[in-house]
Order: sequence, then C-alpha cells, then structure tokens
Amino acid sequence: MGTLEDVMNCTLSYEIHRYLFSAVYTLVLLIGLPANLYSLYHAWQQLRARNELGVYLLNLTLSDLLYMASLPLWLQYVFQGDNWKYKEWLCQLCGLLLYENIYISIGFLCCISIDRYLAIVYPFGFAKFRTVRAAIIASALIWLKELIVGVNFFYHKELTPAVANQSVCFEHYPMKDWERPINFYRFFVGFLFPLSILSVSYLRVLRAVNKSVGTQSSQKRRIKHLVSSTIVIFLVCFSPYHLFLLVRTVFEEDCRFIESIFNYYHFALVLTSFNCLADPLLYCFVSENAQRDIQWAQESCLRLVCRTRVNSPSNTTDVPVTIQNSTGVILVEQPAKQDLQGQ
Repeated sequence: MGTLEDVMNCTLSYEIHRYLFSAVYTLVLLIGLPANLYSLYHAWQQLRARNELGVYLLNLTLSDLLYMASLPLWLQYVFQGDNWKYKEWLCQLCGLLLYENIYISIGFLCCISIDRYLAIVYPFGFAKFRTVRAAIIASALIWLKELIVGVNFFYHKELTPAVANQSVCFEHYPMKDWERPINFYRFFVGFLFPLSILSVSYLRVLRAVNKSVGTQSSQKRRIKHLVSSTIVIFLVCFSPYHLFLLVRTVFEEDCRFIESIFNYYHFALVLTSFNCLADPLLYCFVSENAQRDIQWAQESCLRLVCRTRVNSPSNTTDVPVTIQNSTGVILVEQPAKQDLQGQ
C-alpha cells in the first residue's frame, strides 16, 4: 500500500468501464484490427508509388495497431473490476500507448490536411514540402515529440491503491498537481492548435476545389471526402475528451466534483478509441485500388445474396431481375422468385 498521498480516496462506480468500455474495446479489436491490417497494405502500396500521403497513412495505421495491441490488457483490467494485476511498468506502457495514439493520430491527420492544402491551393509551389523525404522527417518529429512528452509518465507512480482494495491504473482522483501542466499542453498544443490548422486547411481546400474548372468531378468528390473525413474524425473522436479534460484540469478539487463528471469524462475518453475504426476510411479517398477492392467486395456480397434468394425453395414463379453497379455494368441477371400464394 502506498503513502496517504498516493491512495485514491474517492469512492467511484466503475460500471461504465465494465459495460461500455468492454463492448467498445471488443468492437475495436474485431473490426479495427483487420481494417487496419488492410490499410497497412494499401499504405505500403502508396509508399512504393512514392506518394507522400502513404507515409502519413502508414504511420497513422502503425499508431492504431500499437494501441490495439494494448486492448487485451485493458479488457482484462475492466473485467477484473478496474484492478490492475500486472507490473506497474506494463500499466505505464499501456497508458502511454493509449494517450500517444490520440496525439500521434491528431498529428498525422494534421499532416494529411496540410499536404492536401499545399497540393490544391498551391499546386506549383512548396514542392519540396510534398516529397516522401519531407513526409518521413515530419513523421519522425511527430513520434519524437510525443514520446518525449510520454516519457514523463514513467517518472511518476501510475498504479494507485484505491479504498476498494483495487490497484487503479493510469487514473488519479483527485488529479495530481504534476498532471495539470501536461493537460494544458495536451489541450492547447495537442488539440486546439491542430484544430485551427485543420479548420483553415479544410475551408481553403473546399474553396479551391469548388473554383477549379480543370478538376474532374470524381476527383473533386474524393478530395472533399478526404478533407471532410479528417475533420469529422478529429471533432467526433477527440473534441469531447479534450473539453472534459480541460474542465477537469481547471475545476477538479474534490471527490464531489469527480463523481459528477466521472461518467461523462469516461464516455468522452472511450470515443477516442473509435479513431482506430475511422482512420481506415481515409484510404478509400486516397487509393483508387482501395475503392476498387471495396466495390468488388460489395459486388461479391450482392451476387452471393442474389444466388441465395434464387436457390431458396418456395412456391414461386420467375420474374427476371437485372442488377447493375454504379458504372452500369451488369452484375447479376437472374430470375427472382415471386410468391404465388394469395394471388
């Protein structure tokens, strides 16, 4: 047991962890793992094509995969009633992966936004900033910056004894004094500054695309979807958490305040995990191969469903049905069955 200052004296209900967190973490592993492995393949293809976006997307995917590697331990933690039964360094590492994923993802979403801004608003300028080499340097700086900040967690105790005979991992209630300057850094440098960059880039890109007369409509749609997706991912996954983080940092003093905000703060925290599901969507707006693969999967599912319906036994008569994809190519031309009963 730690000293009196180390013990968490607030008595809190962790039911939101047991139910919501366990469901979300399981969903992220089941869907996010194959989706990000698929994205890793397409990021590598982009990199081989000397596309600087491939560098950012590859790093974004690696960050998501590292975070998902910690989810089995987090799942065991919440299933055991928020009682960490492993070594403290493992708690620190899992907490580091959780928070690093947030800010590394934000960093690379920002890089993607800036890259599209320079490519569309200044297509003949800033060419040296839109190379694979420049993207690798920018990526290294993002990882280095966040790792330097994250190392701070290894200098502080992150496994806290609680009054319910628990060992709580990476949570302090009330908040420690050393956490407040780091949280202000997170909010203003890690969140608000990138949000301003994303917003300016988003508006300028949309204005330039709408004014462009030489760009094909399909390319315009892809560009709009890419920049829109980056800002939607940013706002939905990261904004609620940072707003509640700021409120906690400014106003948290006693257990009564913590109890009133606990569930809201943790609901906002779990939203950040959906970033791992949303990031692979960006590949659909960058890679034509990814779009073709997704279209092929949709068409295969459609053919399978149609065959199942055609082969299903019933007292029916044949009515020809033709199904086409978005390009007008006939996918299925099979007789559909129509029930004669009651006619």
